[in-house]
Amino acid sequence: MLNFKVFGDGFPLVILHGVLGSLDNWQSIAKQLSAKYKVYILDQRNHGKSFHSNEFSYQILCDDILHFFDQVQIQKAHIIGHSMGGKVAMLFAMQHPNKVDKLIIVDVAPVAYPDRHSHIFKALLSANLPQKESREDVETHLRNNLPKEDEGTIQFLMKGLYRNDDNQFAWRFNANALWNAYQNISGNVSGAPFTGKTLFIKGAKSPYINAENYGVIQELFPNNELSEIKDAGHWVHAEKPKEFLEELNSFLL
Repeated sequence: MLNFKVFGDGFPLVILHGVLGSLDNWQSIAKQLSAKYKVYILDQRNHGKSFHSNEFSYQILCDDILHFFDQVQIQKAHIIGHSMGGKVAMLFAMQHPNKVDKLIIVDVAPVAYPDRHSHIFKALLSANLPQKESREDVETHLRNNLPKEDEGTIQFLMKGLYRNDDNQFAWRFNANALWNAYQNISGNVSGAPFTGKTLFIKGAKSPYINAENYGVIQELFPNNELSEIKDAGHWVHAEKPKEFLEELNSFLL
């Protein structure tokens, strides 16, 4: 069973986080959406408080969501997915269109991307957490091993740090398994086109959705709208929550 939280009542809305994230990244948005919907936020496998596994691919993550729908008895839902979670949501919609009402994809296309994370994994895997005595020691390690412009990423990663049952620091996410599966994570997803209503939300400062890959979006999600949020990067929902919610509510209503 995937770890999850649920807020509100009404038509189901499921939110899928990105790589190295967790359901906590979406809790504020979920609470605001819960006025109109029954909102489920999930930790996907190898993330947050969900189980760890060496098996990791978009198909496996898609199957996890199908099992989750069965376990909590969701017949049909709106789905929001960001980055890696967006690719899971796209694959799920293509394979199980009868279970998806409206689909919202946040700052990702269904295409393969060049390496954007190997330096982050290198920093994570070299942290030697059992030897660290304080959160400040871990943060200093990340700061010494990542570029200055990655300060936002460092704060994001630190949310995944906790003390385990041995009172040693550990990452909530399974960094080793995610690194071993990184080629899968950065790869594409494809299938029969999903013809349901789909909204792609792009950060204006992010390169993830662009003129080169929009053709693939059109092909696989022909009933799509594209919305761009000014002054936002890849973490659109965290950087511009008010504008993000306005686009979301407009589309869902």
